[in-house]
Amino acid sequence: MSVFGHPLGVQLLAEIWDCDQDKLNDIKTVQNIMVNAAKKAKAEIREVVFHRFEPQGVSGVVVISESHLTIHTWPELAYAAVDIFTCGEHVDPWIALESITQDLNAEDANVMEISRGMKNLNRLRKAKQQATATL
Repeated sequence: MSVFGHPLGVQLLAEIWDCDQDKLNDIKTVQNIMVNAAKKAKAEIREVVFHRFEPQGVSGVVVISESHLTIHTWPELAYAAVDIFTCGEHVDPWIALESITQDLNAEDANVMEISRGMKNLNRLRKAKQQATATL
């Protein structure tokens, strides 16, 4: 894959609202939801690490060969912050995100997609420097 015009990876930053609060506070449930999402997206799982906070909330990461899926929950707000970063062409981060929102019974989500590993900015800077040097 070329880095000129094609990203090395895609990152989704998701604000997931109005989720099932009981699910957000249960470490096993959150872990299963995230692992399931990685599997549905056809990612290769490497490591899984989750932690439950007191009095509430869960944070965790599913490390995949293609990068990672992370979640941080605020059960008291029925909210989860999710970051899905995938590299390559065979894993679809949108499939993982759809799985997570469905499994959390989410009512709303705001998502930002970021292309990672683009060299367009560097090419733009070089062109600007070259143009300035010839003046």
